[in-house]
Amino acid sequence: MEYNTPNTTQVILVDTNDHPLGITDKLEAHRQGLLHRAILVFIFNHKGEWLLQRRTAFKYHSGGLWSNTCCTHAHPGEIPLEAAQRKLKEEMGLKCPLEKSFCFTYKAKLDHGVTEHEYEHVFTGYTEYMPDVNPLEVWDWKYLSSDIIRLDERLHPERYTVWFRQVYQKVLQYQKQKV
Repeated sequence: MEYNTPNTTQVILVDTNDHPLGITDKLEAHRQGLLHRAILVFIFNHKGEWLLQRRTAFKYHSGGLWSNTCCTHAHPGEIPLEAAQRKLKEEMGLKCPLEKSFCFTYKAKLDHGVTEHEYEHVFTGYTEYMPDVNPLEVWDWKYLSSDIIRLDERLHPERYTVWFRQVYQKVLQYQKQKV
């Protein structure tokens, strides 16, 4: 089976304080586990339900797994908010105001010889619109309550991406602080 591999997209290499160090090919950054800038977007509806997506099986890593609304890498010259808005539109067909929530760093070995080592900028937003997903990126989507996500993730962690499992509680805490 042929997996979707990143094209020649460049990513921004950063230090542990998110200061740019240079650029490299996205796949090379993931093969070598180089720290680079990345973006996670979490969208909620008025009921506080989380919009999750199931990644297409043809992704070059973590295919077929449930995750946050969308994720991407900032391109050289692109600020994190612009990258978040771009990917939300490209993958989910949505536009809504986004708020920078927090940042964190993680490193994990994934499938297909990939190591993610990312400085994540986490954005949150609210919308009542239904997604119009890009089928090359997204297999499925659904809105779920945090209680259902917590239970399912505890019973079936293998259904979720590594980064989602690592950041879920942080996003939940952030959302509770806002209330």
